[in-house]
Amino acid sequence: MVSIAIPAIRSDIGASLADAQWISNAYALTLSALILVGGSAGDKFGLRRIFIAGIILFIVASLICAVAPDVRFLILARAAQGAGAAFMVPASLAIIAKAYPKDERGRAIGIWAASSALTTALGPVLGGFLLSAFDDSIWRAIFAINLPLGGAAILLLLKVPPDEATGQRKLDLVGAVLAIVAFGSLAYALTAPAAEADQTASGSTAIFMTGGLVALLGFIIWEAFQKAPMIDLSLFRIGAFSGANAATFFLYFALSGILFYLPMLLIAGWGLAEATVGVLFLPLSLAIAVLSGPVGHLSDRLGPRLPMTVGSMIVAAAFAGLAAAVGSGTHSFWFAVFPSMIVMGLGMALVVSPLSTAVMTSVEDEDTGAASGINNAISRVAGLIAVAAMGSLAAYRYASMLGDETASVPGFGEPPGELSPMLEAARLAASDAAFSAIAWAMAALCVLSAGLSWITQPASDKGAKVTTARE
Repeated sequence: MVSIAIPAIRSDIGASLADAQWISNAYALTLSALILVGGSAGDKFGLRRIFIAGIILFIVASLICAVAPDVRFLILARAAQGAGAAFMVPASLAIIAKAYPKDERGRAIGIWAASSALTTALGPVLGGFLLSAFDDSIWRAIFAINLPLGGAAILLLLKVPPDEATGQRKLDLVGAVLAIVAFGSLAYALTAPAAEADQTASGSTAIFMTGGLVALLGFIIWEAFQKAPMIDLSLFRIGAFSGANAATFFLYFALSGILFYLPMLLIAGWGLAEATVGVLFLPLSLAIAVLSGPVGHLSDRLGPRLPMTVGSMIVAAAFAGLAAAVGSGTHSFWFAVFPSMIVMGLGMALVVSPLSTAVMTSVEDEDTGAASGINNAISRVAGLIAVAAMGSLAAYRYASMLGDETASVPGFGEPPGELSPMLEAARLAASDAAFSAIAWAMAALCVLSAGLSWITQPASDKGAKVTTARE
């Protein structure tokens, strides 16, 4: 829902493109860094208990988002919201993984993915109708609605039998801080060129990129010498685990880049109603909801390699088609954009359940919480970096298309206001070119994800051994 609401938020509280990126990235940053702690906390204190605590924090932060007086306050509240989500996400998948034997997890995870997709499908549609029916300030209701939803989730969780807390894992708070500094600095470095003048951006990029890489190296070194690390680096010696996480990074980088910038193009660029753009997410959610169960069952029998590879290639084809259609100036939502999203939804439905299964079955049962946290963190880091980096690409392509007219036209993804027919045509062409550049890059990354899936994943997991550092 937030992706659909970004143009309204920008208009209502005067947020720039960089501000819009950080409304998304503040949430992704704390979620990415703390989800690793969340996975360990679930193992230490009990998955159900941590899940409920995460929901409570998420609800409180959502209500703060709903009353945020300005963009800086909203960004800070989004960071708090991401912290709550960090304790929810790994616990949900780990509860499923621990409840079923390995040869039945694919189907169970498929049902889990389908349940999530059904509610996810309703979010953008509801948000789109709200934004179309009311003025821009209605975006605040999108956050407030989490109060009844979170309350219902807690009531349902109380009916789930409590799992036994091991109390063995230590929470790596130093590692979490290093991760936040590393990912935050890298994201800021990639966002700076879209926000500042070229000479200033170059200095900011160099400083924060260097600081981020140093913090990332420090994070890896710290984790390597911990008795109870947030990330068990020995897990990456398992080829299937490493390959699945690499495929996750590139695929979710591509997906996040498209899903963040496409609504911005359609609403602020093309002038489409939010209610229309809200249905954009339906093919993805419904395809996952309908197909994840059968695909998960298929993955149990054939292994994850084939569905992951074929699904990633289908997503690549969808993004390439979208890039070609938008780049050619075809402004048809129903005959160009929506069909591409249907194809993308089918591809992702082939990937989601097998990818989760590949991660969870490649490690020992006692490591499922940590494995879930690592995989979720990687997907969130991918989205964080994608939103930051692609904003700079979009801003560069947009400005290069406008040339000397850049100062006379609102930035990429901003409401156009009153422009002459000539400037409006130039703005529209530049918006199309900027998004097309993003979509071509995302298609290439999906092809890379397909290649990694084929190379690293077993054709069948029957009889496959999990090789760990201890063995």
